Amino acid sequence: MPNTLFIDGKWVSAVNGGTRKIHNPADGSFVAEVDEASPADTELAIKAARRAFDSGVWSSVPASERGDLLLKFAAVLRERKDEFAKAESLDTGKRFVESQIDMDDIANCFDYFGKLAANDAGRVVDAGTDTVASKIVHEPIGVCALITPWNYPLLQAAWKIAPAIAAGNAFVLKPAELTPHTAILTMQVLEELGLPAGVGNLILGAGADAGAPLSTHEDIDMVSFTGGLVTGRLLARNAADSIKKIALELGGKNPNVVFADADFEAALDNALNAAFVHSGQVCSAGARLIVEESIAEEFVNRLVERAEQIRLGGPFDDNAETGPLISAAHRDKVHAYVEKGIAEGARLRCGGKFGEGDLADGFYYLPTVLDQVKRGMSVVSDEAFGPVVTVETFSTVDEAVEIANDTYYGLAGAVWSQDAGKTQLVAQRLRHGTIWINDFHPYLPQAEWGGYKQSGFGRELGPTGLAEYQEAKHIYQNLEPAVTGWFPDHTK
Repeated sequence: MPNTLFIDGKWVSAVNGGTRKIHNPADGSFVAEVDEASPADTELAIKAARRAFDSGVWSSVPASERGDLLLKFAAVLRERKDEFAKAESLDTGKRFVESQIDMDDIANCFDYFGKLAANDAGRVVDAGTDTVASKIVHEPIGVCALITPWNYPLLQAAWKIAPAIAAGNAFVLKPAELTPHTAILTMQVLEELGLPAGVGNLILGAGADAGAPLSTHEDIDMVSFTGGLVTGRLLARNAADSIKKIALELGGKNPNVVFADADFEAALDNALNAAFVHSGQVCSAGARLIVEESIAEEFVNRLVERAEQIRLGGPFDDNAETGPLISAAHRDKVHAYVEKGIAEGARLRCGGKFGEGDLADGFYYLPTVLDQVKRGMSVVSDEAFGPVVTVETFSTVDEAVEIANDTYYGLAGAVWSQDAGKTQLVAQRLRHGTIWINDFHPYLPQAEWGGYKQSGFGRELGPTGLAEYQEAKHIYQNLEPAVTGWFPDHTK
């Protein structure tokens, strides 16, 4: 596997010779050394993408053929599933079995957009007369900057790469600097499948340097970013100067509402999954558990008991049930978040400390439950992005909805009850982009994903996910052109 940048169809070293060592966060072991781009490298990638797009080398290819490339990629990924999954787990510390599941989901995503591309025939508009032919056609936006996070490196990249390719765009992909390897593998496969030079470009490195030109450069037409709120705000400001299209997915503080009439065991099991899968490093994690008061004590006691039993370990440890955090800096940030919550009056029920003993070499943080929290506390309003769940209680449906909506985020949420009418009512009232009823975490490639409020704007997946990478053009044809006579010819 090359560990260099991919610009204009070539694997090239960084202009200034910069490199970065990648280590597995589970045990600190060395994974690889990769090139680290500077703004100069990113400028070269942007110029290559611009040339490729303006030449029409990809946008002029029939949509069905663009879709075929995506379908071929999905087939290759299924064949090389374990290779990709291992690369993902080495970079992230995620359990190998979880990375394998991610690869299945990614292949499904490429399949979906591959098929959708071929069916994008535009729309005939009824002009109300037989003398006019009117239609809406969809064209690519142009050069897209795709900036992706470290928690689901290839999954989040796939949600951007697949529709960008399907629509006929050129792109510059910048994955998180800590997790580059599945992006490298992806560009290798796209090259082998015949994606023309310059259509897809890969820049590795930190956002402040490698990513800096992506939101400011005049040759970038769109920025799609998944990551933190602070960076998202900065990108939005930068993009505004040249009126770029921008799509942002900025995380969430996601409510998991459990009514007393819920299936207790199913709700409990899913509350654990919601909060602690991938050690809580999930944008849609159910980090706010909101439980009806009459069952809260029993539910939380059981939750704590189960959370204390969760086994932590590395990606290839068959006994592990979840893994480490991505870095020492991130682990410290999560711990500071917990400590601040305790100082504000939250009660620590379990966790709240680093892994010890066999876990001491990795960036582990024990599954943590905080109860007796109140609205307005930092642990309720801020995103921990770690294995931490807070507990709030309610006594009425209106109170449950009010608490669940009391966040400046709005990405996802769930409601648990065996009363179908109540769950539908609550789902309609929750101001979040995805609502699960009696479930948590599943998503579908054919269903839109994105947030309300400060969770961002724009949507990924579904038909809207393709439309994000397209411009809609109206073509109006007069079939019987004639003189209007609006301005008479006074020369006659």
